[in-house]
This record gives sequence, structure tokens and C-alpha cells, in this order.
Amino acid sequence: MTAEPIDAHFRHAVLALTPRDVGGTPDEDLLACFQAQLQSRHLDLAARWLRSVDRGYYTIGSAGHEANAAVALALRPTDPALLHYRSGGFYAARATQVPGSDAVGDVLRSLSASVHDPISGGRHKVFGNHALAIIPQTSTIGSHLPRAFGVAFALGMAGGRRGSAATTWAPESLAVCSFGDASANHSTAVGALNAAAWCAYRGVPLPVLLVCEDNGIGISTRTPAGWIQRSLSSLPSVRYEQVDGQDTLATLRVARDLAADVRRRRAPAVLHLRTVRFMGHAGSDAELGYRSQAEVSADHAKDPLLGTAQALIDVGLRTPAEVLEDYEQVGRAVRARAQEIVSEPRLSTSEAVRAPLSRRDLAGVLATTEQIATTVHGDARLPRTGALLTLAQAVNAALTETMIAVPGSAVFGQDVSVKGGVYGVTKGLRKSFGATRVFDTLLDEQTILGSANGLAVSGWLPIPEIQYLAYLHNALDQLRGEAATLSFFSDGQYTNGMVVRVAGLAYQKGFGGHFHNDNSVAALRDIPGLHLAVPADAEQGLQLMRECVALARGEGRVCVFLEPIAQYHEKNVHEQGDNLALTPYAPPDGALDPSGARRHGDGRDLLMVTFGNGVRMSRRVAQRLAEHGVQATVLDLRWLAPLPLSDLLAAARSAAAILVVDETRQSGGVSESILTALVDAGVDTPARRVTSDDSFIPLGPAADTVLLDEERIQRAAQELCRLTLTSGQVDVSAAGSRHG
Repeated sequence: MTAEPIDAHFRHAVLALTPRDVGGTPDEDLLACFQAQLQSRHLDLAARWLRSVDRGYYTIGSAGHEANAAVALALRPTDPALLHYRSGGFYAARATQVPGSDAVGDVLRSLSASVHDPISGGRHKVFGNHALAIIPQTSTIGSHLPRAFGVAFALGMAGGRRGSAATTWAPESLAVCSFGDASANHSTAVGALNAAAWCAYRGVPLPVLLVCEDNGIGISTRTPAGWIQRSLSSLPSVRYEQVDGQDTLATLRVARDLAADVRRRRAPAVLHLRTVRFMGHAGSDAELGYRSQAEVSADHAKDPLLGTAQALIDVGLRTPAEVLEDYEQVGRAVRARAQEIVSEPRLSTSEAVRAPLSRRDLAGVLATTEQIATTVHGDARLPRTGALLTLAQAVNAALTETMIAVPGSAVFGQDVSVKGGVYGVTKGLRKSFGATRVFDTLLDEQTILGSANGLAVSGWLPIPEIQYLAYLHNALDQLRGEAATLSFFSDGQYTNGMVVRVAGLAYQKGFGGHFHNDNSVAALRDIPGLHLAVPADAEQGLQLMRECVALARGEGRVCVFLEPIAQYHEKNVHEQGDNLALTPYAPPDGALDPSGARRHGDGRDLLMVTFGNGVRMSRRVAQRLAEHGVQATVLDLRWLAPLPLSDLLAAARSAAAILVVDETRQSGGVSESILTALVDAGVDTPARRVTSDDSFIPLGPAADTVLLDEERIQRAAQELCRLTLTSGQVDVSAAGSRHG
């Protein structure tokens, strides 16, 4: 149905309404609900007009779903909300609860990508507003449900029997999350719903109202009759209620009852809100291509605005003529605002678009660094000063420092609690800090990362663990589409500061296969704004974890800390007993010293650029090359996103040859970006790369056939040194070092 028919049908149908004898007193929210619904409907009509004049860029509307306005009025305006993209009625109703709010202006600016859009600053059409406690969501497939679970989990920890902790939300708040019937089938949504039921079943406080706005169709794919009721009503220990959105009074009543119940019991509940969908999926959708005219017309009578109008007429608050006058008055106001806003400026430079990604807060980072240094001084839970630590122990020490100094920090994941992780990295943390702050999760990476998203936006510092890098890939959108985008699409008003620990990369012996030896990091490096750190030894484990914590807490950064499993318990680099992979523990001194790349050696004959496991292999190869007169420097990048380009280029320009030692794959590996950076900067030094093969990693000794090893590194280095001779450079392989 186009905009014109739905508008004409409403006008015609209102005139046919007559009062019914329903008895009782008028609902105090009925008029507010109707005004919000009218605003939402006319905003949808305005979206079509803006698109027609090429001044609007989004036409997925809320027409037919306006019953969600009643849900907003059943809640407190301080209850954090994560909304479905058809929740325009909710947004307008929430705005009526907060003096000074301007739902019409907000949505029009969002539709037209105005720089004055109060939430995204012109970056996207989202329902979001910090003053309205509405967290902006860009998802259309339910990927915001794990975050909603995390927000509710934070609220449960703040006020439930898991202990007390401050959050950014008002006391006794509940979280509300709306989603569509089609999205309810997405694995991400199913996982979040299961996690909510899992908590309810175990008695873990989780105050969340889950609202499924069911219009019976996903774009053109029909939802089987009765499916949503059967699936959502069967969630263990989760209360379920269904209501027809056309019955506004019933929707208000049921929503209030559920909200009160969730708030009282601190337990999840589902509201199955039956709706219809008008004007197709979006402006470009030819709805009659997959629905009959009779089917579309049959939905006319289910218009929620007609339902509210009928209720107003029944209780004597409005006559049909007055309903139409309300409709016209709101329409005129929305059209007038659209005419005003249509000429507002839009983002016009790359720098302006990327501002939330590039924004820095060095003062916040320094404050966190100083706070940790001051707080942990003399704490008995830390290693004694000077004690030699492995990489695993160094990470544990840095986590201990964080848990001592940041009360809102939490370590969680599969097996991290009593067991202390598969490799013992979190051993002892639960005993030191309790089950409220160190806890095991259910086995679902989307829920783990979604919990981190919700905790972070609620004021916590989450430090989730993904047990293996291979396990991260099926949940990557919780980092890409949720964590990393939140700051971007909220213009920095909301942040997701967290440190995601991931055990990964290859070379662990006796326990392998591609699930436990995974060297694929391309998807992480492709996420704008995400910081990816890879420690190669214990010293870097301590320093980089401290830096990630400071970036996450002080600047709201999403940090991924990729820990090379094979280096966890390594002590030596060159020979047994050299202890060069260990580091003596020293408490943090509070200095702000952001790290770039780290150099091992100062030879200028060959620069070996590497990271992770490649550092130890390259250092061993460099020692053997020195025996043949080749003086090499090993450059440990440490940061794979963003790459430390200034350090890389400075080192490259002082070397006779460059070898990129990349343990990831030839295609999509890190070395591609390194060599490209050298070319872009005009570095003409002879350079090549050596990588692992384009293969998954098999079990057992077969892994050695596809993984980069020291022999291949040394052979490549020697060939490159001979290449410098034939191209007119000094013969480093025969004559020794230029600078030796």
C-alpha cells in the first residue's frame, strides 16, 4: 500500500466510527498514545516525500506498528531501550515523557542525514537518543538482542543477588528490546532468547522486556501462522503474553503488567505484539508483487490508529471529527518541520564522517593509567616485584591489576572461573575477586560478546574471553556490527570500551586442528576503529594489556587482545635457560607511554617485520644470520590494527632489505597491508614476504607442512640478501654488514 491509500483509508474509516458502550474511566495515557502514533504515521509519510524530492534516504517505516507507543508509555523514560527499526511510535511516546524532547525533529533529521541529527550526526537513520535512554541500533536482523541481554545482565548485577555495582542507568531500571517476527528466527536472536531463558531458569537476575512486533511477514517471506506464539511461549521460565496491537487499551494494560512484573521479579518476559505492516517493507518495495490486493486491504481494518481512535470515541475524549482534526494538525506540523529541516547541511568530508572513529581522549587514558598505578600499590594479590613471569602469568598479573583498580571490571567467558581458563591464564581471579566479577558463561560466543556490549554501554569494563580464535568468527558481527559501530552511529555519545581476550594463532603442539590452531585475523583488521594487539612474549603481555585497558576505560575503545597460545608458557628464545621470553614483574608506574612497534637488535642489513609467533622465530633466525655476517633487526609490530606505520616506515628507510615474516596466510594475511604501506610511502628498499600457506591447519605433524617455519624464514632472508647484491647493493651475504 502506498502512502496515499493508507492516508485516504484512515480518513474514510474514522468517519464510520461510532461510540460503543464500554464503561469504565478513560485511560490517562490514551491521548498521549494517540499523539505519538499520529506523529509516527506522519513521519512515515514525510519519509516518502523526502525520498521523492531526493532529500531523504530511508523509507523503512513504522506504519502498522504504532501500537509500540503503548509499550513506551508502560515504561519509565529512564529504562534503557534497544529498538526495532519499526519502533517509531515507541520513540515518539518516549519523547512525550521527557520535557524538551522533539521526536518529530529528531526523526526528520535522521531521515534526511542532517548533521543536526541529535544521535548519529547524519551518519545513519537510527532510533536513538541519549536523553531518552534509547541506545541506537542499526540492526535489522536482531543482532541487538545480545546487547540487550548484556544491558539487562548489568542491571541484574546492579540490583540483584549477584551483588551490587554501579551502572549508568537509573535504579530499578529494566531493559526493553523490540524486534520483528522474521528476526526472531535469526540465530543471533535465538541465541539471545535462549540466554535469557537460561538465566531465568537458573534464577540469575535479568530484568528485560522482550517485545516481538509480529506483522506476519519478513520483507516478502511469510511467518508461519502460530510459529511465533509457539516458539516464544516455550522459552523455559520466561513469562509470555500476547496482545493485539489494534486494541490500544489492552496493549497498555498488558504492557504495564509485564513491565511491573519484570521490574519486581528482575526476570525476563516476552510481549508478543500482533501488528500489521502498511506501505510495504520500504519505499522501494513493490508489495503487490507478493501480496494480493485483497490481503493488503484486509489489513486496513487492523490499523492501530483506528483502534486508538475508537477507544477515544468510546470514552468520550474525542468525536470522529476531532480525531480527524488531530490527524490533520499533526500532519501539518510534521510537514512544516520537514520543509524547515530539508535544507539543513549534511556531512561533506571524510574527516567529518570518520570523526567518532578518530577522536582521541588522551586525558582519559592517562587518568586510567594513573588510577591503576595508584590503586594497586602494595596489593598482596599481585606477583612480587622482580618475579619472572611467562606470557600467561603476565596477562594474569595485568588482569589482576585491572580488577583491583577498576571496580566495574569483569572477566568472563567459557571456563574462565573456577578452572582458570583452558591454559590457566585466569587462574586465581575468581578466588581473589568473587563470582560476581569472574564468571563462566554459557557456551555461545554471540552471547559472550553481546554481554560485553551491554555491560560496556552500562558503565562496566568488560573483559570477555573467546576460548579460541576459530570460535570468534561465528560471532564476529557482535564486534563489527554492534561494538565498533556504536560510537560511530551515536557520534561518540555512546561507547563500548572493552578488552576482548582471544586465545589464538598456531604452533601449539599436541593439541591442534583448525579449531585450536587458527591464524585468520583479516576480519578483525577490517573493522574501523577496532584496536588489535598481539603480544609476542611476557613483557608485551603485561604492557599491551595495560594499554588496552587504558584505551578501553579511558577512551571507550573496542580492543581485541590476541594471545599466541604457543607462547603462553614459553620461557626461552634462543636456547634452554636463556629466559628471554620471560619478564620480571614491575608494578605500573602511571606513565602514559603509548607503544608502537618494538625493535630487537639494530642491524641494518635486513629488517624482519613480524608479530606474534613470528617474533621468536625471527629472532632465532636473526641470530643464525649474524653468524654469517648479516646484521638484522626484528621489528615486532605488536599492533595489527591500526598498524604502527610511522615506526614501520622509519625502520624500513634505514634497512638495506626488508623481509615481512607473516604467520598468517598468503591471501588476506597481514603482510599484504605491510607491503602496500611500504609502496604507498615510496619506500624503494628491496622487500618480500614469507607467509603460511593458504590452508586450514590440519591435525598433528601435517600442520608443519602449511605453517611458516624458521627454515623458510631463513631461506627467504638469504635469498633476499643475495637479491640486494644483484641489484647493486652491498653484498651482505659475503662481505659482512655495512654497519657491523
